Amino acid sequence: MTRMLSFSKWVRTALCLWILAGSSALWAAQAGQLQRIASARPDAQIPVFFSATPQAQATVILLPGGAGGMGRVGTDGWPDGANFLVRSAQLFAAQGVNVAVMARPSDMNDMDYPFRVSAAHVDDIRKVVQQAKERWNVPVWLVGTSRGTVSGTAAVIAMRDEGLIAGLVLTSSVTAGRVTGAVPGQALDKINIPVLVVHHTQDACKICIPSQAKTIEPKLSGSPAHATLMLDGGENPSGDPCEALHYHGFIGMEAQAVQQIADWVKARKP
Repeated sequence: MTRMLSFSKWVRTALCLWILAGSSALWAAQAGQLQRIASARPDAQIPVFFSATPQAQATVILLPGGAGGMGRVGTDGWPDGANFLVRSAQLFAAQGVNVAVMARPSDMNDMDYPFRVSAAHVDDIRKVVQQAKERWNVPVWLVGTSRGTVSGTAAVIAMRDEGLIAGLVLTSSVTAGRVTGAVPGQALDKINIPVLVVHHTQDACKICIPSQAKTIEPKLSGSPAHATLMLDGGENPSGDPCEALHYHGFIGMEAQAVQQIADWVKARKP
């Protein structure tokens, strides 16, 4: 496990440096800080890593998949988790957006599917969104991956009349109907904000099937803008096809995936 995290950290750093070196408009991918936001549940706290980007016009709140962990903040000032969104947090910052990584609350050992569609989880997300708005006062987007897509979808549906969330990005969406909260089975017609669906054509996770990911966008009848990006590329997938270092986690093409997400987000005007 340690070798996997070290590899992902090396990839993240190398790709970020590549983006920064080749970009015509450079943003400083500044290290951030870990804070703990009080949940409405007694004695529960929500760990959130915040990083500000100068002159950012949007904030992305990253919702990791799996159990919802993000690792520790390393010596480089960034979380060291292997999850696609966690290891790509610095790449998002390099694209000129503020970044918040939301981890599982202190009273949970695993953010399972029932919890991710619960009112308690939605309230936790609401608190993080409110904190991000207070910090930076720019549009806030939720970006989920794998199980995080269940969280993001449930949150924007429940919060659709609150005006707090500007848009939603779903990467490696959970699609299998047998799974509680699978994205295609949620009330997608109630979503009234822009939605971007991003999936890898070679995603081999049995509950995140590429062909089923294509069924999400047609159900977004209430969304003012929506698109589906089916990406291909990357290299050296390893481990479980449902884990972060396989095509499910856009391994070897993190920079490309993040840039396309960021470009789409920044093109949406509030």
